[in-house]
Amino acid sequence: MHGLFRAALAVKAVDGGAQLLGGLVLAIIPTTVLTGLANDLLTRDLVGNHDGTLAHHLANAIRDFGNPSTRVFAVVFLLLHGMVKLGLVAALYRQIRPAYPIAALILTAFVVYELIRAVHTGSIALPFFAALDLITIALVLREYRDLRKRSPQRNPPTR
Repeated sequence: MHGLFRAALAVKAVDGGAQLLGGLVLAIIPTTVLTGLANDLLTRDLVGNHDGTLAHHLANAIRDFGNPSTRVFAVVFLLLHGMVKLGLVAALYRQIRPAYPIAALILTAFVVYELIRAVHTGSIALPFFAALDLITIALVLREYRDLRKRSPQRNPPTR
């Protein structure tokens, strides 16, 4: 299970890095370029049937992204989410004990947020990411339990 935990950390590190990069790209590239690219995907049949689920979700995302508040939200969310993930991965990789329950709580908050946002937006990706976060939470808690068994904290001497 330790190998699976390390693999989950690697996935979260790549994901956090991709989110940071995505947030920077969204902050730098003009909205018209991004929406133009998405429209090209739709008009060139790269996402399948124009009446299909994927095309419908992409069209909605394009329309929503034209709203400046949506863009700001996306940039801030991606940057913060990426930084938090990378910080947690670094702390867990170094086996900093307090990071384990903190990571579980933060990931739980992400899951709740992802599911609420999925219900409101009809996102097909967010429930998938929530499921991956749930698996990661289970691995983090199991690794924390194993770490505590391997090297229990010593109680300070009483006077």
